Amino acid sequence: MEKLEVRHVSKAFDGRSVLEDVSLTLREGELVCLLGVSGGGKSTLFNIISGLLKPDAGQVFLDGEEVTGKPGKISYMLQKDLLLPYRTIVDNVALPLLLRGVSKQEARQQASALFEEFGLEGTQTLWPSQLSGGMRQRAALLRTYLFSQNVALLDEPFSALDTLTKSAVHEWYLAVMERIRLSTLFITHDIDEAILLSDRIYLLTGQPGRICDEIRIAQPKPRPHDFNLTPEFLAYKRAILERL
Repeated sequence: MEKLEVRHVSKAFDGRSVLEDVSLTLREGELVCLLGVSGGGKSTLFNIISGLLKPDAGQVFLDGEEVTGKPGKISYMLQKDLLLPYRTIVDNVALPLLLRGVSKQEARQQASALFEEFGLEGTQTLWPSQLSGGMRQRAALLRTYLFSQNVALLDEPFSALDTLTKSAVHEWYLAVMERIRLSTLFITHDIDEAILLSDRIYLLTGQPGRICDEIRIAQPKPRPHDFNLTPEFLAYKRAILERL
């Protein structure tokens, strides 16, 4: 059974069609990328998957259960980390638990138990301003995981990081995904990033946005650091550029 399934979703705003007949799947432990140009409806699709928007047509299923238009079922992390500057890191991370009615003490304990797993041990009492960009993203990703431990939607989560930090966070995130069996659907405009990280890539093109192709990356993960210099990598990139 698929972890996440989007069936024939369409959406229009003020008579202008933004998405048309979009279908995709995400399996357990997969990292699947949604790749396309700006304005193609990717963020609108994420808002529909997360339940923040209702589609005009189509359905969303999580573990076989329909969750169309039901917020709170699937976690969604935006491009910015959105850590609250007046809360410590542990209190930022614990927010999803507090929203579920967990006591502050218990929420802190549950969140703190995962700090080592997410490479954040020792930062619990620090403020967001005291963390590097990469560490802030780790905290935001842990908060996202605590919101929903099945599926994470990530909207360009690594775009604000410099090249070296991004590479390190990529490697770390793939390792964490493997350990906790997290399934991830993420948006990027970076073709290299999509090829390096993904099991599969959906190409969303046109206005309204439609899925025009699905590309499977055959090389097993973790991929070697020089994978982006190989003929296989360049062949994937060429195929994507031709379709976009």
